[in-house]
Amino acid sequence: MDRMLHPPVRETAFWIIQAMILLIVSIHYLIDLQSSFLSNAFPTGLPVALLVVPIGYAAMRYGNAGSMATTFWALLLWLPDLVLPHDQGHVGDDLMNFAIVLLGAFVFGRRIEAERETQVRVEEVAALTLAVEVGYRRLFESNRSPILVLDQGGLITDANPAALALLGSSLVGTPASALLDNASDVERLTGKVFTLANGHDYRIDVVSMPDEATVQRRQLNFEDVTEERSEERRTRHFAQHVMQVEEDQRRQLARELHDEPLQLFLHLARRLDVLSTTHGVPNDVVDGLGEARNQAVEAAARLRTLARDLRPPALDQLGLVAALSSLVADIEDDDGVSIQLTVIGPACRLAPDVELGAFRIVQESLRNAVRHGEPHHLQVTVEFEPQSLNLDIYDDGRGFDPSTARPAGVESVSLGLVGMHERAKMLGGTLQVVSHVGEGTHVEAVLPTNQPASLASARAR
Repeated sequence: MDRMLHPPVRETAFWIIQAMILLIVSIHYLIDLQSSFLSNAFPTGLPVALLVVPIGYAAMRYGNAGSMATTFWALLLWLPDLVLPHDQGHVGDDLMNFAIVLLGAFVFGRRIEAERETQVRVEEVAALTLAVEVGYRRLFESNRSPILVLDQGGLITDANPAALALLGSSLVGTPASALLDNASDVERLTGKVFTLANGHDYRIDVVSMPDEATVQRRQLNFEDVTEERSEERRTRHFAQHVMQVEEDQRRQLARELHDEPLQLFLHLARRLDVLSTTHGVPNDVVDGLGEARNQAVEAAARLRTLARDLRPPALDQLGLVAALSSLVADIEDDDGVSIQLTVIGPACRLAPDVELGAFRIVQESLRNAVRHGEPHHLQVTVEFEPQSLNLDIYDDGRGFDPSTARPAGVESVSLGLVGMHERAKMLGGTLQVVSHVGEGTHVEAVLPTNQPASLASARAR
């Protein structure tokens, strides 16, 4: 309606159309006034039908804004014809023809208007699409990170200048798997890190890009994470060094406890035993010497247990299974809890760091369960596989919320779980803790192993 009220009055062609209307109206008046002279040459009402030509042209050129304005202009010029005397204006015929012309002008103009609006929308969408494409292309070309575009078959169809400079100028048309360690499934590359020819580490991000033909294209973004990985390696190396120092201190302290204080207590117990059997010693003194001997023996036993906990000698001498068996027996004796140890597969000696890491994970899991979980039964499963060592520790205790690493009823947060995760990570393995309050705790660890030596050959050595 707003457009119909604002005709294109500044267009010269619009006024030419109005002049045609004026000419047709003038011919109509001439026919009506000179009907006796011109009736044979011009049938009644023919000039009214001629209005379709300029009105239709106005509709095609300007839509409703032109057709309706032209129609109202024609109606205004036609009004005097309707009051001519003696029905010289042929009021009935003219009104009927004029109504048809008016209806045709509106329908035709509305149709043209709709098509024009559709065309405008199409052009706007096309312009927006072009702008987006131009913007994407500029971003694609100016991005300092390497970017590759792949088709459905995994072939490289496009590469930005950073990718061409890093990977070579002949990338287009080559399979992406040839650049990424022959990885066939591109979708699974997201988050993986590759070291490229320049020695830098890049993390891959895969983005799907469906186009108009529903052809699935994928974009590979390379993020340089060299500094991040270097910092991670330094942190891991430092943690490994700290754990190694801790283990060395444990070993040294266990040896010193075994070699000096433990031997002193044992020697003291023997001396007290000899003194208690010496002739002439009063009975009350003998009783005191016996009590002191028992205390010395008990202190020696505690020192022996402490030294074994610091560094179990069975781990170095007999291997993981023997060390775990001794650990399970000690916990059962000290805490009165039932523990079942199951070994699956042929027991074999592994690398010292793998055996030590596995022992510490099981040790920490059992200690956490006994200290905080109040379990009735624990299950430890050790599975030897050709390429990995699988640990499975389950207890039926109180459980805890893994998101806080805090057992039920315990206010402080223990660092035991953090240490277990770090040990598994440093060995290239994984550790998962599944627990719910009131439902116990399940610890699963998978540690990759080197080629193991048989247990018999290890003992022979």
